[in-house]
Amino acid sequence: MARTALWVASCLVVAAACLPGFYLLLRAGEVDARAWEVFFGGRTLELLGSTLSLAFAVTLAATLIALPLAWLTTLSDLPGRRAFTVLLCLPLAVPSFIHGYALLAAFGDGGLLDGWGAPRPRIYGFWGATFALTFSTFPFSFLAFRAALLRQDGSLLEAARSLGASPFEAFARVTLPQLLQAFRASGLLVAFYVLSDFGAVSLLQYDTFSRAIYLQLEGAFDRSLAALWSLGLMALAVLALGGSWFFGGAEGPTHAGRASRRPRRAHLGGHAVWGFAAVLGTLAAGVGVPVGVIVLWLTRAADRWDFERFWTAAVNSLWISLLAALVTVLCTLPLAWLSARRASSPLVRVLERAAYASYALPPIVVALSLVSFGIRAAPFLYGTFVLLVAAHVVRFAPQALGASRGAFLQLSPRLTEAGNSLGGSGLDVARLVAWPLLRPGLVAGGALVFLTTMKELPATLLLAPIGFSTLATQIWSATAEGYFAEAALPSLLLIALSSASVAFTLHREDSAGVGATG
Repeated sequence: MARTALWVASCLVVAAACLPGFYLLLRAGEVDARAWEVFFGGRTLELLGSTLSLAFAVTLAATLIALPLAWLTTLSDLPGRRAFTVLLCLPLAVPSFIHGYALLAAFGDGGLLDGWGAPRPRIYGFWGATFALTFSTFPFSFLAFRAALLRQDGSLLEAARSLGASPFEAFARVTLPQLLQAFRASGLLVAFYVLSDFGAVSLLQYDTFSRAIYLQLEGAFDRSLAALWSLGLMALAVLALGGSWFFGGAEGPTHAGRASRRPRRAHLGGHAVWGFAAVLGTLAAGVGVPVGVIVLWLTRAADRWDFERFWTAAVNSLWISLLAALVTVLCTLPLAWLSARRASSPLVRVLERAAYASYALPPIVVALSLVSFGIRAAPFLYGTFVLLVAAHVVRFAPQALGASRGAFLQLSPRLTEAGNSLGGSGLDVARLVAWPLLRPGLVAGGALVFLTTMKELPATLLLAPIGFSTLATQIWSATAEGYFAEAALPSLLLIALSSASVAFTLHREDSAGVGATG
């Protein structure tokens, strides 16, 4: 009976996760011929071109930044390598829309440099969005390349060096072929992030599918075209996710299983100054500029801080994120248990893949589908926190599922059997045996969902009850209206909370023995 309940609960969770995609497909079948005509017209091709161009540019730029930095922190003798590894992960704590805010607050109309008379860089459009998203995403590529470099067989590099190859030649001929999997995985991850981004492209006025969908929802009575564009964006995201699964199956020639010594570090000598310049320049662009702009606006407008609105948004962010984390972890527990205990079952594999596929749905698509569902099928839920929390569960269930599955894998069935054989009740075994082993993984999954929800923007804009604001929506609204001082304080707090997320993740990896090594 209990196992039947687990199967039923797992199927219900997966059905809920897939509901937005299925609902959009049904909605597409109801639109009229005129909407389809517009969809297949030039505007959709423009959005497709601009979205793919941005994804390609950001992926290329992130790779060009991350690969040299990964080499410097793994295969060179650059002083302070370990500290730089941690610092280079900090840009993950700065959401893309805060990068957009920093660019506008510094170089836009009414920004810090406005009125100086000096020429200002063009921040709107393609180049501004590329800059903001590149420095939001390059740590993904950096971590992937660093892990791949640490796994490679050092004896191959030394053999190439002994045959007279220069460090650069050895890297190009020996190391790069071993990084193919890292190139594929990190490139797909960055591209998927760009496809899903809403905040930066909206603030910097660059038209992608996400921005066009939001503008269509806000400015048009008929939402048919927004639904069709959402299907197009969903198709791109599913292709990216499918590509990650396809390429993830082939690891390439890493030679990781052989007993070999670590690669010998390259001696930089006088060239170390260029290594320092690369690291510090990247940190300045990824963290220094946003934080510096925020601090300057805080000091310039200290007398105009609206603490009441700020604390209201902060409290709202905390409790809605906590609620979303709790509900998401609870909803994914049945499937996590089945995934850990019945991994060989074809049905379990299908359910798990379907649950992870929900992560391919960009947030604007999830929000739109739930808006349509609420208006047409459940009007009593529209404009309530139920749909908002449901959107967070659909989007972030894979994060909690992965952590919960890992926790159940740590819990050996023999331990619970031993507890039962010693006369312990089911509650005692759960409290004294299972919970201490499950708690770290469940808390980690909940913390990840909590802190990701804190930074979530489009679902909150579209689904939150009227008058409900969070730190993310307050930043976005104030920046969009040019009130940079009002956005400074919530931006600083959001970066601080996101930094806690990054530190927590790095601490977990370091405790597990996979952290960065000197």
